[in-house]
Amino acid sequence: MSKHKEKKSKTILTENSKQFLYKYLNTASPTGFESAGQRVWLDYIKPYIDDSFVDTYGTAVGVINPKAEYKVVIEAHADEISWFVHYITKDGFVYVCRNGGSDHQIAPSKRVNIHGEKGIVKAVFGWPAIHVREPGKEETPTLKNIFLDLGCKSDKEVAELGVHVGCVITYEDELMELNNRYYTGRALDNRIGGFMIAEVARLLKQNKDKLPFGLYIVNSVQEEVGLNGAQMIARRIKPNVAIVTDVCHDTNTPMMNKISSGDLSCGKGPVLSYAPAVQNNLLKLIIENANKNKIHFQRLAAARSTGTDTDAFAYSTDGIASALISLPLRYMHTTVESVDKQDVEDVIQLIYHSVKSIKNNQDFRYIK
Repeated sequence: MSKHKEKKSKTILTENSKQFLYKYLNTASPTGFESAGQRVWLDYIKPYIDDSFVDTYGTAVGVINPKAEYKVVIEAHADEISWFVHYITKDGFVYVCRNGGSDHQIAPSKRVNIHGEKGIVKAVFGWPAIHVREPGKEETPTLKNIFLDLGCKSDKEVAELGVHVGCVITYEDELMELNNRYYTGRALDNRIGGFMIAEVARLLKQNKDKLPFGLYIVNSVQEEVGLNGAQMIARRIKPNVAIVTDVCHDTNTPMMNKISSGDLSCGKGPVLSYAPAVQNNLLKLIIENANKNKIHFQRLAAARSTGTDTDAFAYSTDGIASALISLPLRYMHTTVESVDKQDVEDVIQLIYHSVKSIKNNQDFRYIK
């Protein structure tokens, strides 16, 4: 065991934290329909903040020192990829379209929850048996041929269950642990981020830290369809600084390409991105805090944009000093997304220490 792992053997998470993690990750929060998860998140962080608000589209914000003029944001996104009911056949089968970057190849044989007008309706993605598929001529799953079976005989039966075009669909898989090392399940991208920023708020309260600025703990909606929630909330809060957390690819599993995606691995710490949207002086502050607190980290170069809410904050109307702290994740946009438990705690610690080191009215400009 490395010295790093020996040092980190004592968890910073409480039993209440872990209960929140499971409850939050297991609460469906599809893009555009995040309110159930946002309620769970707000209920948890309220003891650790001074104020909170929710905007029109559902982005939830907890605030420490709401009257302060200088504003710092720590942010994650709350939405998970999902499906929409798109077309219902006369004989009761349902065809779907994406809500975010849902993977059609993993759909066949998966169980789902359709969020209908009368509540949850159970269904499955059907697929022809191997016995009737001709080798070498087998169809692969596409958006044109994957379908849901609700156990109905007609479109009328489907309607009677409260299911109609536009109903949102989520997988029913729930959070579990692998070998006491990984958290595994659906929607870790990026509700694990919402968990991590909530834990930062808890640590600040628990350790009685006094911040000289306003801290806005932001759980944004609709990241998976264009960073929409972050764009809206950035314009509303108008912060001076934004530290964003999201997930990135672990490239050390089979079938991954390190040449195109970099050399990143679960268990080796948070990932810090270099990109035009990343403000280098803020990134330097984060690196200094990682080194000072002996938090191992990895580096990633983004060719143009980070593809995360970092871009929405950085390129808002006035430009906000922004940086990205990513959590390595295996099997993104599947129902078995996996992250290393120690990486989760290290991201929490890195955000916590970085926030504490920011000075009131700190000027991050390159040229002054």
